[in-house]
Amino acid sequence: MTNADRAALRASADSVLARLVGDATGAARLREDQWRAIEALVADKRRALVVQRTGWGKSAVYFVATSLLRARGSGPTVIVSPLLALMRNQVAAAARAGISARTINSSNTEEWETVQAEVAAGEVDVLLVSPERLNNPDFRDQVLPQLAAATGLLVVDEAHCISDWGHDFRPDYRRLRTMLADLPAGVPVLATTATANARVTADVAEQLGTGAGTDALVLRGALDRESLSLSVLQLPNAAHRLAWLGDHLGELPGSGIIYTLTVAAAEEITAYLRQCGYPVASYTGRTENADRQQAEDDLLANRVKALVATSALGMGFDKPDLGFVVHLGSPSSPIAYYQQVGRAGRGVDHAEVLLLPGKEDEAIWQYFASVAFPPEEQVRRTLDVLAHAGRPLSLPAMEPLVDLRRTRLETMLKVLDVDGAVKRVKGGWISTGEPWVYDSDRYAWVARQRAAEQQAMRDYASGTGCRMEFLRRQLDDEEAAPCGRCDNCAGPRFDDKVSTAALDGARGELGRPGVEVEPRKMWPTGLSAVGVDLKGRIPAGETARPGRALGRLSDIGWGNRLRPLLAAQAPDAPVPDDVTNAVVTVISDWAKGPGGWASGSPEAAPRPVGVVTVASRRRPQLVHSLGSRIAEIGRMPLLGTVTYAPGTKDLRISQTNSAQRVKALHEALVVEPALADALASAGGPVLLVDDLSDTGWTLAVAARLLRRAGAEGVFPLVLAVQA
Repeated sequence: MTNADRAALRASADSVLARLVGDATGAARLREDQWRAIEALVADKRRALVVQRTGWGKSAVYFVATSLLRARGSGPTVIVSPLLALMRNQVAAAARAGISARTINSSNTEEWETVQAEVAAGEVDVLLVSPERLNNPDFRDQVLPQLAAATGLLVVDEAHCISDWGHDFRPDYRRLRTMLADLPAGVPVLATTATANARVTADVAEQLGTGAGTDALVLRGALDRESLSLSVLQLPNAAHRLAWLGDHLGELPGSGIIYTLTVAAAEEITAYLRQCGYPVASYTGRTENADRQQAEDDLLANRVKALVATSALGMGFDKPDLGFVVHLGSPSSPIAYYQQVGRAGRGVDHAEVLLLPGKEDEAIWQYFASVAFPPEEQVRRTLDVLAHAGRPLSLPAMEPLVDLRRTRLETMLKVLDVDGAVKRVKGGWISTGEPWVYDSDRYAWVARQRAAEQQAMRDYASGTGCRMEFLRRQLDDEEAAPCGRCDNCAGPRFDDKVSTAALDGARGELGRPGVEVEPRKMWPTGLSAVGVDLKGRIPAGETARPGRALGRLSDIGWGNRLRPLLAAQAPDAPVPDDVTNAVVTVISDWAKGPGGWASGSPEAAPRPVGVVTVASRRRPQLVHSLGSRIAEIGRMPLLGTVTYAPGTKDLRISQTNSAQRVKALHEALVVEPALADALASAGGPVLLVDDLSDTGWTLAVAARLLRRAGAEGVFPLVLAVQA
């Protein structure tokens, strides 16, 4: 291509950019590195890796390149992205530039056939695909080969997800290597990310063929965000942090995002801020797709002051005028933190970024770390099960045989699939028979990296140096220097004062005891495979009623009080008075609530006539004292304990796999004759008392035993639920 041709191409690229950003004057111009990437893709048909800060304009590169390539007769652009929210934003952005974009992801299954037909007909310029689609058997075997053959440009968005050294590893992304191998010669490839340090960049480059030794362009820019003012505010407890938001949220510029570490915290914060009069919406993994889209639309239109979000919102939200990002609770990785705060200040001169760390953060980090890649014994067990199955096994069929929770099992299988040891086919998963090595050194190194990232977040929160420089150095930004804007450079912009009214309101919200415990209604699939003759819906005469817990371990109210009490290393001791008093309040509210035995309504449940405890191997004093106190205060007899059969007290009970857990509990728990006689004499429903419900299966099995022994109803009551 001659210099004149390249100049004409540059003019066309700037014209597309102007349409993309809505510049009617046509004055918009690409950044020099944006143009270098587009030139490499369109003129030279090269591969490129772009590591640039959020807001730099990476999406402009692939949309402009798409327009130019389509004008020259190339096939559609395929963008692989994990960000459903960003997909919706990008479809709208593409339309402004005259680009037809469609998506295939988990939220629009009803549209897949239509979209695929439109792609085949040449009516789609950009197809956004979630990484999970890449290993769906039908999509992988039927759609993907045709798509790879027709693709004019492949874009890997959020490319750090391809590396398990990164903060957001997603094994589905590894399938891209297969698609890359099937691309015709000369098809350009673009990988983009805002959060990759040197190690992750090298790993991504190697996997995508954009590394050393290739004719690829690597553009890595400085990561400073001049619009962001970073601050950390240390407050004494969760109530003070919530009260601070109640007092000061209105002072933050524009609208923004409040990130939390758990769903429970997001719901608590949303409820409190609404009571304070703020228009806010919750956005978590439990939020329905329609509600998510409504929340996104409301934030884009500034109809809400903030979305209170977990990482379900994550990286993927495109609102250039986002005025603030507040984290109530510290993420475990400075790289993930940089990614999330980067949503703010993209189209405004100033945006506030504030971290409010909490003491509970570390416990939440530990929980997420506990679901890392399983130990070799469990992996080998899974491979053996598949090797001897003689047929494809679905996740529900496999789960009871390998003692892994389904989500963790699925993630492990995806890694094994990428490694070539298993394959997903119609009907489930099969073993390939290929040799496989457990890379213990790599997994241990990743674990050490996670620990180092956690320490870095502690250092960030407590450090006295420039906060932006700290984050940039975590991302190996060689140009990192003091920003002059953060609280350590320019002085604090926020004080720790909260009003008495806000603090009282926050304490009331966080101190309000009581969480409904929904009973199990269906037995887990696959019990017959482990020798238990239970399946389907639990009969009405054997189920528990809806129960109550004092709080969730993951919340920032009672969770902060209960976590130390129920920690694995905590000493066993009688239940503390403050906890007892709160449980009594829960029972009182429960009894007077809708359908409660003291509600006076026609459909009121009968009043419990006694208390039964569940035998505890770890905290027998705690559980027994809780049952005794409730019986004493409620003037009911303590009828006895659902205990362990002789010889089963040391039986291993799975903490992760439902079928294995039910099998062990089915064999171990018994209602002894003395308790059965007491139930018959009491003649009514009972309160079933335990310390913790993490899966609900202990309560379900114990309730079944009690109902079969003569209890007319079972009301579960626990100190905490794990969710």
